[in-house]
Amino acid sequence: MYGDATNWDEDAYRESVLKERDIQTRTVFRTAWAPPSSPNIDTLLVASSDGSIASYSISSSISSSKLNNPFGFVNADTDKLFAVPNCFVQAHDGPAYDIKFYGDSEDALLLSCGDDGRIRGWRWKQLSSSNYSVFSQGNDIKPVLDVVNPQHKGPWGALSPIPENNAIAVNTQGGSVFAASGDSCAYCWDVETGKVKVTFKGHLDYLHCIVARNSCDQIITGSEDGTARIWDCKSGKCTQVIDPAKDLKFKGSVSWVGCVALDASESWLACSSGHNISLWNLPASECVSKISARTCVQDMLFDNNQILTVGADPLLNRFDMNGKILSQIQCAPPSAFSISLHPAGVVAVGGYGCLVDIISQFGSHMCTFHCQCV
Repeated sequence: MYGDATNWDEDAYRESVLKERDIQTRTVFRTAWAPPSSPNIDTLLVASSDGSIASYSISSSISSSKLNNPFGFVNADTDKLFAVPNCFVQAHDGPAYDIKFYGDSEDALLLSCGDDGRIRGWRWKQLSSSNYSVFSQGNDIKPVLDVVNPQHKGPWGALSPIPENNAIAVNTQGGSVFAASGDSCAYCWDVETGKVKVTFKGHLDYLHCIVARNSCDQIITGSEDGTARIWDCKSGKCTQVIDPAKDLKFKGSVSWVGCVALDASESWLACSSGHNISLWNLPASECVSKISARTCVQDMLFDNNQILTVGADPLLNRFDMNGKILSQIQCAPPSAFSISLHPAGVVAVGGYGCLVDIISQFGSHMCTFHCQCV
């Protein structure tokens, strides 16, 4: 006999296999550095495909990473550095797609959106309090903001499914949070009242991304319909349609705008369409350059006069404004969905496998860890 199967627990075995698969396929969709902004990096927030939001101590992760690997880089296939979160909130039913801070002090709200069509907000000071128990999974702390996308009426009064929220942006001066929704609309929510102030209609397909151009009281959205649109926040009207594939005659079957980014002056806009990026001078309403990445771009941001991108390969790319590649740094996630930049120049990259890579301003790997569920 090779073993006694008398006490074999089929259900427990099945549950362990499913749990292991879930850990391997879990994805980080968004990372964000916690306020207050300071030269000392401390806390990173992570939104994951299991609907959770968790915060991690970077200093603790760096210490653990150096113990496991003195060279500072973790092999995702062989190393199992699981970081323990400082706080953990089961924020959404379904994946959590985006997180943003409303405000830049300890009194800021931590906002999240997800596949359940909700935008929820917690007081960051309360979540990060030392009296908070991580094992309660945030269930004892109620969100101060909890809104859900409207449903549309169909024939005979039937209601449509609640559309998901794929991204959010904020305007603290206007008291607003903007959502890019799966019903091809963007919504402006009042943070104080929890009511919709403006609905932005015009896209022909669902929205992937959104940024707030607060200096001009505008938002910019990117959609599956292949266009980016600039909207006036007061009237809700579209003031400009940007069609990168048409204007630049991109080759191939690219038909979506996956992500958009604004520089600090809010004068330059980058739009990604598959592996292509178009750079626009907004005051002149003119495209000034075209950038080609190796694979599909899944997130990007400006770092002064440079553009950082991540995508469907394990690379952090840095381009200049003319499209010249300046550097490529190997990352732990085999496919990266999020990049966030700390004021000190440190970059966090998150993606498939629930991996997060912390890279210094000099390009060295400070630490790499797997996010761990509580």
